[in-house]
Amino acid sequence: MKHMKFIVAAAASVLLCLLAGLTDKEDHRFADMWYQERSASDGDIVLVEIDQRSLEEIGPFQDWGRGVIAETIEILNQSEDCRPAVIGLDILYAGERSGEEDRRLALAAGKYGNVVTASAAEFGPGLGETVPYIDNFKLLSYDEPYPMLKETTVQGHINAMYDNDGVLRHALWEIDLGDGRRIPSFASVIANHFREFYGEGQVEKPPVDANGFWYVPFCGRPGDFSESIGVIDVLEGRVPAEYFSGKIVLIGPYAAGLQDSYVTAADHAQTMYGVEYQANLIQSLLWGDYKKEVMEFSQLAVLFFISFSCVIVLWNNTAVRATVLWAAVVGGYLLICKWVYQRGTVLNVLWIPASTTIIYVASLALNYARSVIEKRRVTNTFKRYVAPQIVNEVLQEDKKDSLETGGRIVDIAVLFVDVRGFTSMSEKMSPDQVVEILNQYLALIADCIMRNEGTLDKFIGDAAMAFWGAPRPQEDYVMKAVRAAEDMRRGSDQLSRQLMKGFGRTVSFGIGIHVGEAVVGNIGSPQRMDYTAIGDTVNTASRLESNAPGGTIYISREVADRLKGRIRVTSLGSSVKLKGKAEGFEVLTLDGIV
Repeated sequence: MKHMKFIVAAAASVLLCLLAGLTDKEDHRFADMWYQERSASDGDIVLVEIDQRSLEEIGPFQDWGRGVIAETIEILNQSEDCRPAVIGLDILYAGERSGEEDRRLALAAGKYGNVVTASAAEFGPGLGETVPYIDNFKLLSYDEPYPMLKETTVQGHINAMYDNDGVLRHALWEIDLGDGRRIPSFASVIANHFREFYGEGQVEKPPVDANGFWYVPFCGRPGDFSESIGVIDVLEGRVPAEYFSGKIVLIGPYAAGLQDSYVTAADHAQTMYGVEYQANLIQSLLWGDYKKEVMEFSQLAVLFFISFSCVIVLWNNTAVRATVLWAAVVGGYLLICKWVYQRGTVLNVLWIPASTTIIYVASLALNYARSVIEKRRVTNTFKRYVAPQIVNEVLQEDKKDSLETGGRIVDIAVLFVDVRGFTSMSEKMSPDQVVEILNQYLALIADCIMRNEGTLDKFIGDAAMAFWGAPRPQEDYVMKAVRAAEDMRRGSDQLSRQLMKGFGRTVSFGIGIHVGEAVVGNIGSPQRMDYTAIGDTVNTASRLESNAPGGTIYISREVADRLKGRIRVTSLGSSVKLKGKAEGFEVLTLDGIV
């Protein structure tokens, strides 16, 4: 294929741009918008918030002491008949503080066997232990509850780690401490406790990547899990204990000043509190609503194939067809992405639409450039056969009837010119010499007409016809016709001297000019037409030229009157008889321009 190298290069270029990650940020954000949908939760998760009301009534969180949460746990578990299935403390209680309060929290958390506490690890870049490579997920430290609380509860890590674009859309399944211990996630521990409470099996492990992260399909946006139940509401008995019976109760920060909020895939504009992020994880685990992200290599192979196909299809197509095909590919792929996502597979949403759009725009631009170049080439070629003014008139896009037969009456100046003595001279010369001399004369004629803004209608053997005043109106068009004739006469004298030296022969021009109304337009049939002028004015100019001796310019009285005082003329009266003209038609010679 002629453009095969270009096609492969274009498809490969798109592939390299995506491999370089130039569209990753936009792809992830668009995927979040396209994939993440609100879903009604089961209602089994209740948030008990450390909210602004609780802070205002109890005091700053750092002054609460661990007894406040201990009392909250005791109140939630006070009735044996309606205790929560599990209580998750999304608060890191690392290190001992006050012996009495530490003991009270540990006893309250361990007494009922339904409390899960939080731990957290710190990761950062470091050198690998076996080989010298940079490990961005190297465990730097690990914080867990103080010993007494650790002994009486089960722990799960609450690490929330952003993707490279600063959005939380994955969760870490477990942490390997490197000493044989693996710390499960806070959400998975709570989900398993909840299922155990109802006699069900443990949740299945979601598909994870090489670093142990799984894709989170958020069922709620910021605020969706909140029922505005604060710690103070539990402490003061504003919510009946029965409301929490058999449910998952998450206790955690829910105020801006506590700095526990994240930008999530569910909503980029509003941050989500950590306790609600955990609620989303738990609900997803309970549903088993897992999504598997397809390996990039497989998607890149498909992308290359589609990009390659798009270049082939769009390269030589019309703009309308290209647009329809582009819309079909983009729209169809987005629907496929949605369909497979609902069945558990995550595809890069923007890769194929972005590459197809780039190829589509590039193909439109290239095809437009090619059409402009081709149109310019055709127009320039056309202008070598037809007068440029006529070409411009015919090609005007705003004139719908420019290619229809018909004309209009216009006042024009018409000039005919003929090479005198050329026929007899050509009989004595070779064909190549004849063509060479004729072309020089015709080139001179064309140059004089164009230089004076005339429309070269046609060459008729060794003669030519031109007119002024059409197809576009012109100022002083009669004078321009006269100047063109005078230029031809002077140019003919100079050319005659050159031909005499080169060929020993010479010829001259006979010229006729008349002015008046004529029909100008497309004359002929729809299959073949000429843009020309017809009428008595044209015929009269032709008669004047046919009677003019070599080196002479004949004009009519109408031309002389219109240019009175601007040209020098000699009247021949009615001595020159023009075919088809009545007696008394005055013919004049143009002697020069004043």
